Amino acid sequence: MMIKRLFWFALGAGAAIFVYLKLRSYLQRATPSAVGTRVTSTAAGVGQRAQGFVGRIRTGMAEREAELREELDMPE
Repeated sequence: MMIKRLFWFALGAGAAIFVYLKLRSYLQRATPSAVGTRVTSTAAGVGQRAQGFVGRIRTGMAEREAELREELDMPE
């Protein structure tokens, strides 16, 4: 009977330690400064990708316009 109680005690203590460590890690990542840093870095990455996308669209538009002008013999 004593071994059974010791087993369940150890299992409960291990679970409590695991939850405590996970919760502490989450709370460290959820501070306002940490969230602000993540938002800032994510926004910068999104902005760069958006600029690249717009640049590719503009290049494609200019190429297609040149093709159409050539096919229709239109001056630039």
